[in-house]
Amino acid sequence: MIQGDRIQEQQLYELLNSADFQLFVLEIENKLLGCIGVSLGQQVAEIGSFAVAPAEQNSGYDKQLLDFAESHIFEIFKKNVIQMSLLNVRTELLAYYQRHGYQLTEKIEAYPLGQKLGEPLIPLHLLILEKIIRSI
Repeated sequence: MIQGDRIQEQQLYELLNSADFQLFVLEIENKLLGCIGVSLGQQVAEIGSFAVAPAEQNSGYDKQLLDFAESHIFEIFKKNVIQMSLLNVRTELLAYYQRHGYQLTEKIEAYPLGQKLGEPLIPLHLLILEKIIRSI
C-alpha cells in the first residue's frame, strides 16, 4: 500500500515537541504494547499515531488506548469533537472505528505526497471520521 517510512525522525521530534500534541504510550513491564497521539486543534481534537504491537492485537489494548485518549480529550482538553484520518483502502479499520462510535464524514483529503510520509503504491486518499462525545 505504502512504501517507505510513515514518519521521519525529524518529523517525530518536531511532533513530540509541539505544544499541541501529546503521545501516550502503553507499556507493561518495560514492554511497549501500543501508543496513541492526540493533537489539539481550535475546534476539535485529532487522534493519530495509533498503533498496537502486532503480537498484542486483539488483546483489548487497542480499546484501552482509544478510551484513554477520548477521556483525556473530553476531560482535560475540554473538547467533545474528535476527528481522525484513515486511508480509504483500510476497510477493516473503518469498520473498527465505526464500532467505536466514529462516523464517516463527507470530507475526503488527498494523500500527502512528497512529505516523507511514505509513497503510495496504489492510488490513495484519506477519509475523515468524526466522533462527538457527550459524556465519559
